[in-house]
Formats: sequence, structure tokens, C-alpha cells
Amino acid sequence: MREYGGKLILLHKKSYVIIGLIIVAFFSSPKSTSADNANITADHVNVRSGPGTQFAPIGQANTNDQYPILDIKDNWIKIEFKGSNGWIIADYVNISGQPVNLKSPSSKRLTIPFDNTQIRSGPSIAFEIITFANRGETFNVISQTTNWIEVSNGEYTGFLNKALVQKSKSHNEAGHFRFKNKNIVLDAGHGGHDVGAIGATGTYEKDFAYFTTLKLKNELSILGANVLLTRPNDEFISLKSRASYANISDADVFISIHYNSFPRQQNVKGIETYYYHEQNQALAQAIQEGIIQATNAEDRGTSFGDFYVLRQNFKPAVLVELGFISNQNTEKQLQTSFYQKRLVNGIINGLRKHFANQ
Repeated sequence: MREYGGKLILLHKKSYVIIGLIIVAFFSSPKSTSADNANITADHVNVRSGPGTQFAPIGQANTNDQYPILDIKDNWIKIEFKGSNGWIIADYVNISGQPVNLKSPSSKRLTIPFDNTQIRSGPSIAFEIITFANRGETFNVISQTTNWIEVSNGEYTGFLNKALVQKSKSHNEAGHFRFKNKNIVLDAGHGGHDVGAIGATGTYEKDFAYFTTLKLKNELSILGANVLLTRPNDEFISLKSRASYANISDADVFISIHYNSFPRQQNVKGIETYYYHEQNQALAQAIQEGIIQATNAEDRGTSFGDFYVLRQNFKPAVLVELGFISNQNTEKQLQTSFYQKRLVNGIINGLRKHFANQ
């Protein structure tokens, strides 16, 4: 009985020792990474569904955002992201103020070969231009698709079209060949006392047309075109003067920018492009298709239009109606720079196709 009791007591002591060791080990073991936060150090950093660029983005993180860390794998960090889990590349993360450097030494870098290279927020011309990079700037290459490269320089992350960084003569300096030395006349509809159509909340067509025209001029100028404006200010210009300006300017293309209105049916929406001379139908179709692809707006197609600026124009000429400002949703959308850039990108893509087919 005593031996048995002694063994019992011994077992109890061993149990206490084991439990004690477990407790000590628990409190002295390194803390799980889940107790740390990933501090984001750049804007527009993709959060992906898995640890690699082959996984689809599920959102974006920006400078000073913080997310709990769940795991680390290779050069990727798993985080809690908007009620779910996501993975973010370690290049643009620090933990407790310290950078995380898990990057493979073979990581690719890209040097920009041309000035004014467009970097967008996503891999499509429909996405907003977030900045322009200049020749000599370098970026880390994060991922690539057939036509787009995801890059970052520590300050921001974005996407650039491969055609803009290829030095091959077949691309003639980043695609500028399609616009270099081209004379493009942009005609902002109405102006001055002629306000044009009235929007749902009292806005004027002339203001929308002028705003779009200036944005289009800026983009085309960057691409190498010589851009001329029939109405450089808010002033009234006669229709005769607009058409004559294109004729005497030896314009390669004339584009008249307008917006539509149909107050009796305010739900009407969509974009349409007009031509007068039959030889300009293909130009109208190219521009219409470019705009619809960039905006996903309702396609009202191309039509013959008996407008003075087209009828009396002896240069390739079209007139675009870029939406119904009598539709309150459209009117609101058109007041955003993001959507205006989509319109502009669509017109540029249509022009690019037109010049490529010449």
C-alpha cells in the first residue's frame, strides 16, 4: 500500500513538472505572426487570392493601410482583408516599422525608355491614368500578361502597356507612330451664348464638350499629335468657321464633340457617332467601337448625319454624341474625371485603328 501510494505521489509530481514545462514553453515561445500587422508602404498594391501573381486580385491596398498578418510564404504575406483573406507581395510591406525583404535576388526590374509613359490603375485602357513615368525611371516588375506589365517603384503600383516600353522600330517609339505628325482638329460643340443642350440638373452641353475636348487634346498631344482647337475658350464660333478651320489646317481628322439631351424621356441613354460623307463611315465606326469598348455604354451605333460641320468639311470628319445629359445618372457620371478618361481613351483607340488601316 505504501509503495502504491508512493508511486501515486511520484506520478503527481511528474505531472506537475510536465504541466509546468508546458506553461513555460507556451509563454516563452515566439509570438505568432498573426499578432503583427502588415503596414502598407505604397499605393495601389494588389491583394491577391493566393501567394503569387498567377492568382487574381481581390482588391488593392494603399499607403498606411494596416492588416493583421496570418502567414508568410516565400515573398508573399497572407493578411486579413475586408472580412476575408488575401495575399500581398512583401516588397511593399513593413512589420513594426521594419521592412520585409523576402524578395528573390533574381527579381526583374524595368527601365522606362520614353518620357510621358502612361501608368494606369489596372491592366486596361479603361482604367485611370495614375501618373506619367519618364525615361530612365526604374520599376520592379510584379507580374505580366500578354499586353500589360504590373510595376511598382515603392511609391505606387500600376500597370503599363508593353507597347509603351518596347524599343522595337516596328512599334516606332511606344506607339507614337500612329499620331506623330498627325493634324487633329477637335471641335468642342457650342460655346459662349450658345449653351447647347441642358442637363437634368441645369448643366450645359458646352461645358461638358469643352472639358472632354481639353482632356482629349492633352492625351493626343502626349502621343505626338498636333492638336488644334476650333474653340480654345468659352466663346461662340460659327459653324462655317469650324468647318473652314479644318479645311485650311490640312487636318488628318476632324472630331466634333457633343452631348445629347431628350428631356421628355429622361431614361434615354447611349453614345452615337455621325458621319456625312460615305468615305468617313469607317472612321465613325472605328471611333464608335473604341468608345463603347472603353466605357461599356449603350451602343446607339453610327449614322448618317446632315450636320454643317460634317457636310462642309472636306477632311475626314465625324461628330460624336457622348451621352444624354438629360439622364441624371449619365449627367452625374460625366462629371467624373474617371469616366471622362474612359471616353477619351475610347476615342484615341478608335483613331489608332483608323490610322493603322490607312
